Amino acid sequence: MEKKENNRKLRVCVATCNRADYSKLAPIMFGIKMEPEFFELDVVVLGSHLIDDYGNTYRMIEQDDFDINTRLHTIVRGEDEAAMVESVGLALVKLPDVLNRLKPDIMIVHGDRFDALALATSAALMNIRILHIEGGEVSGTIDDSIRHAITKLAHYHVCCTRSAEQHLISMCEDHDRILLAGCPSYDKLLSAKNKDYMSIIRMWLGDDVKSKDYIVALQHPVTTDIKHSLKMFELTLDALISFNKRTLVLFPNIDAGSKEMVRVMRKKGIEHHPNFRAVKHVPFDQFIQLVAHAGCMIGNSSCGVREVGAFGTPVINLGTRQIGRETGENVLHVRDADTQDKILQALHLQFGKQYPCSKIYGDGNAVPRILKFLKSIDLQEPLQKKFCFPPVKDNISQDIDHILETLSALAVDLGGTNLRVAIVSMKGEIVKKYTQFNPKTYEERINLILQMCVEAAAEAVKLNCRILGVGISTGGRVNPREGIVLHSTKLIQEWNSVDLRTPLSDTLHLPVWVDNDGNCAALAERKFGQGKGLENFVTLITGTGIGGGIIHQHELIHGSSFCAAELGHIVVSLDGPDCSCGSHGCIEAYASGMALQREAKKLHDEDQLLVEGMSVPKDEAVGALHLIQAAKLGNAKAQSILRTAGTALGLAVVNILHTMNPSLVILSGVLASHYIHTVKDVIRQQALSSVQDVDVVVSDLVEPALLGAASMVLDYTTRRIY
Repeated sequence: MEKKENNRKLRVCVATCNRADYSKLAPIMFGIKMEPEFFELDVVVLGSHLIDDYGNTYRMIEQDDFDINTRLHTIVRGEDEAAMVESVGLALVKLPDVLNRLKPDIMIVHGDRFDALALATSAALMNIRILHIEGGEVSGTIDDSIRHAITKLAHYHVCCTRSAEQHLISMCEDHDRILLAGCPSYDKLLSAKNKDYMSIIRMWLGDDVKSKDYIVALQHPVTTDIKHSLKMFELTLDALISFNKRTLVLFPNIDAGSKEMVRVMRKKGIEHHPNFRAVKHVPFDQFIQLVAHAGCMIGNSSCGVREVGAFGTPVINLGTRQIGRETGENVLHVRDADTQDKILQALHLQFGKQYPCSKIYGDGNAVPRILKFLKSIDLQEPLQKKFCFPPVKDNISQDIDHILETLSALAVDLGGTNLRVAIVSMKGEIVKKYTQFNPKTYEERINLILQMCVEAAAEAVKLNCRILGVGISTGGRVNPREGIVLHSTKLIQEWNSVDLRTPLSDTLHLPVWVDNDGNCAALAERKFGQGKGLENFVTLITGTGIGGGIIHQHELIHGSSFCAAELGHIVVSLDGPDCSCGSHGCIEAYASGMALQREAKKLHDEDQLLVEGMSVPKDEAVGALHLIQAAKLGNAKAQSILRTAGTALGLAVVNILHTMNPSLVILSGVLASHYIHTVKDVIRQQALSSVQDVDVVVSDLVEPALLGAASMVLDYTTRRIY
């Protein structure tokens, strides 16, 4: 902005409420004081500055040689939600007399504290121009609401980052009244050259402490969830005690819950513990040196995610109080600081590291920009605000959960031959898989499932995987609502009316989902495969048996008696071969692995299977793969059997196209690639022209049953209704 000619000095009132905002306002106050030809400075002190329990920090303002024009006792003690509201009310009662007496041209207000909201409200209602420092930022809890409320009351804005500037613009603020200056405290941080930092470290932490071998802890209550905030503070102190490093603990601010936090400190004996130094206040110049040379800073103060980045000191940011702020790579977030072990692991990850210095929040030249901005303000310009609506870009930063844990599911696949259990990540990666032969009896089978799941859950901890639940894929008819296998296929014996959910849930203390293997294959395609994003598609599994799943309007179809998508029992011939279901001519009787094995054995018994370049050891049973191998080597009879099987499957697909009219058919399982071309030929010859363009593809998923079982769990965690 261009400098305006003023006939008189600009009268600026700087109001400071606590030690934190003074560290940001002091550089501006020094700058204003250095230019008396342009400015008159009035200093108003209120809030926790004037309370002994919080260090009587107004004294540091006097030590900086500022004349305090007005001291306002505005804090109602109690340190709870009601006391905060009463404190705002008391400030609103007292401030009008002060502002009427001072008659400032502009009031400078910082940040997001409830005291600052009272200041901004008073000034706005009295038509005093407001310059808001550090608006547009995103952190967490009630601070966001207060900060944005002050933004709407303020007439001019000084922000620290490009994202904050864009947030202000997206909040309808006039771009011409926004200054991207950087954080004023960075002017002092980036010029801090105190070579005698060891004397400061010794003064606060003891003579035996070395640089980079101590921790600074500063944690405040979260007013929107005080109970959880206290629990998190208790876990933090326990973790720090276990970590066994000298630690400087600063008392929390005056927000609701601080009194209880102090009680937690005293209950754990922090003030008398040999490893801890508990203090109410550290002068900012000395605090800079302490965090600059610390091995780590931990807590939820804005200082940790903002100022400490200037030194590259590792920071552990706990909870949600600052979670939305932009950070350098030195900050590790522990959003859910719900266990001592998680905080302790974060300490092990961060302590003693050195990160590159960050200048996200400033380059050391904020104050000259702010003073120039103040000089440019035209007092004749109307106070009425203008509005605009540009977009804002999201911010992404590190998270402890991404480093320490992979959100995962336990997937169980009950096949006709094998029983498999896998740990599957949210991205569909199989972290680890376990395979055993599927026992023949119910008791052996259920015991083996429990044993394998317990072992996998224990292994998941070592692999840093958080198991969210168990998904089970099994053959037969399943009631997924109750987690019960109603009737099984003949491949899995003693598997009728089996409650799988209860024993697994009782043993693992996890939610359990159960569904038919064909349905699971469809779910796998919907979440991870070629059905992703499609509204309607059908999956056909070609394995030992033949199954399938139907997705309609993005949801899995179960049917009125959970018998939908028994696609293996579509009848394609009235006088076809016997099927395991008791009927004749089902596609499972033609195209399943069992059917091919039956035909291969017939050929082998008649010495018509083997061709040159092929042999079957005496101790090896003839199976479908031998038939396929023979067909590839030119065995005409084997080729004919495969062609018949593919034709039967193709006729079933034609029936599906005519019945469901899906947008895609996915062939899954080990035999799919051997049938795909024949199926497409049958569609071209037999299907109505209106459905001949529907694509038929081979699944590219390696483990559809396991992935489908996992997807039941993982979809629930993303609140998808299943």
